[in-house]
Amino acid sequence: MNSSNNTIRCADALVQVLEQKGVKFIFGHPGEQILPFYDALSSSNIKHVLMRHEQGAAHAADGYARASGSFGVCIATAGPGALNLVMGVGTAFKDYVPMIVITGDVERDQKGQNVFQDIDVNGIFKPITLGSFDIKDPEDGILKLKEAIGSITYGKTGPVHLNFPKDVLNEEVDVHLIPEEPGFSHNIPLNKINDAVKLIENSKRPLILAGTGVIWGHAVDKLRHFAEDYRIPVTTTYSARGILPEDHPLSLGMIGLRGTTAANFAGKNCDLLIALGCRFSERTKIGVGNEQIVHVNLDKDVLFGDIKIQGDVCQFLDNLHDIKIKSTDKWLSEINPHEKRYDIKTNYGNIPIKPQRAIKEIMGASEGSITVSDAGTHTTWVTLLKKIKKPSSLLFSGGFGPMGYGLPAAIGAALAEPEKKVVLVTGDGGFQMTMQELAVVAQENIPMLICIINNCCLGIIKQWQDMQYRERFEVELENPDFIEIAKAYGIKSERIESPDKIFNAVKTALELGEPYLIDIMVDKEEGIILPKIIN
Repeated sequence: MNSSNNTIRCADALVQVLEQKGVKFIFGHPGEQILPFYDALSSSNIKHVLMRHEQGAAHAADGYARASGSFGVCIATAGPGALNLVMGVGTAFKDYVPMIVITGDVERDQKGQNVFQDIDVNGIFKPITLGSFDIKDPEDGILKLKEAIGSITYGKTGPVHLNFPKDVLNEEVDVHLIPEEPGFSHNIPLNKINDAVKLIENSKRPLILAGTGVIWGHAVDKLRHFAEDYRIPVTTTYSARGILPEDHPLSLGMIGLRGTTAANFAGKNCDLLIALGCRFSERTKIGVGNEQIVHVNLDKDVLFGDIKIQGDVCQFLDNLHDIKIKSTDKWLSEINPHEKRYDIKTNYGNIPIKPQRAIKEIMGASEGSITVSDAGTHTTWVTLLKKIKKPSSLLFSGGFGPMGYGLPAAIGAALAEPEKKVVLVTGDGGFQMTMQELAVVAQENIPMLICIINNCCLGIIKQWQDMQYRERFEVELENPDFIEIAKAYGIKSERIESPDKIFNAVKTALELGEPYLIDIMVDKEEGIILPKIIN
């Protein structure tokens, strides 16, 4: 479409804004109502990654965001395309993952007329996004996109949805709108800082609880310096592990349901908990006592404790200097006797392979890689067996846990960090939810390793049935031959049925620098210790 010197097509303007914001990849699947955007994208420097299902597009954008520390972008067309994104958008929403979600829609004069693919998309997306906006005109669309990027970059993180009728994408907009920038400010009141400093200075047994807000706020280094300067021990939430390397003397590991003995001892016995960029989920609260709490988070709805500070973690830490804190030597000596490792038994015999033994071998052979896991029993074993030294080196869906997250999220992570090795650990059930994304792995020649922990069943559901209902129903899986499926996509693969072969197979596969799949046959009767909080 031709444009005058002072105007530009809305779709082209949107792509230019994304280019200016440093977007390198967009994950999506085309359809009629989003085609103007695709037309603009075709001449862009942004690479479009053609996922085979829109759920995969959202999960890939999620994995890209978690691995890169920036926001991800996914796109889809109207109706079915938009609704197929919902699983992945809901996943990102539960874990505060920054994401721009763009959908096409029927033209404005057809909305609400029950025409082909017309549905209330915004009504569906509103509960699972920070905001879902039905764009009425191109000017509004450009400003909303820039506001969305600014808000998830400088404010509360999560997905923001923009729904563009096709005719809006084709309309002209003033080119001067593109460089305009909205302002963002999150100043923390000085009295709140002073109140927090008083509690810290009076504390004898302080403890830092770090969440993923520290990662999204780019405050990892500042947190480490603060902890080291004042010798304050650090524990993390489930998804924030590695903010302080887990072999660091001040690191206690994860707190709560699957937490270390040291972390939960400190959480129950500290006199001050400095909670930064986290929320107190039901799983985290298991490790927390009755201490005083200073809680810093940009999301006012999750603030908890004695001093609630809605603000940026980075800004908060910048204000903590020259604090006259008491010595923590005695406090650290009380914590040190408690175990900082995760309690799990892996000393098993050869056959059948115990799944935790398989995962131990995978973790040992892929040290330093980014590990992505799916949903199921394997996720617990990965969590307990992986020693995390860097943030964002273990990616999984902590708040929602959809089966099928792993493969597309690993694709996003591999594209975000091409210099790092990416290992997906998935179950045979979760893998089959999105295994069509193998086509993307092959087409883009993504050098990732896929390890299927294959027990021919829905392991954790089978275990619940055994415990609560004393019978098994619809959990046994008659799986296809995953080796043949990998071959059909042109991906090298092998099957392993002996634990002593796993380590070398993983090492060799990672050294190849190309897509590889390993199908590991494990004991279907082996279960995990299930948490009591699940009914």
